[in-house]
Amino acid sequence: MRKVGSQPRKQRRFLFRAPLHIRHKMMAAPLSKELRKELGRRSLPVRKNDVVKIVRGKFRGHEGKVIRVSLRRMRIYVEGATLKKADGKEVPYPIHPSKVIIIDVDRSDERRFR
Repeated sequence: MRKVGSQPRKQRRFLFRAPLHIRHKMMAAPLSKELRKELGRRSLPVRKNDVVKIVRGKFRGHEGKVIRVSLRRMRIYVEGATLKKADGKEVPYPIHPSKVIIIDVDRSDERRFR
């Protein structure tokens, strides 16, 4: 990874210009206490089909499955966390991965836990 300066403007610039393979690592969320013991890690990048609990914001306390992960927007979309538009349509609410805790992980890919 390229060395980044300590100035706030350079930190912001790095975040906004980061390539997708680095953004994936930045999309990490802390694990629940049980998963920490089981996996021996503190955090993992959030993936589709993980079950998360929202710990900050309007949907605090809500648990649900991750529907979609947007690396470009640096947001995840959780099942049940929706906003109602003026025309009555419900749209998923974007949530930053640092504001959730992973409760259960999708175990379909064995390479994920190496």
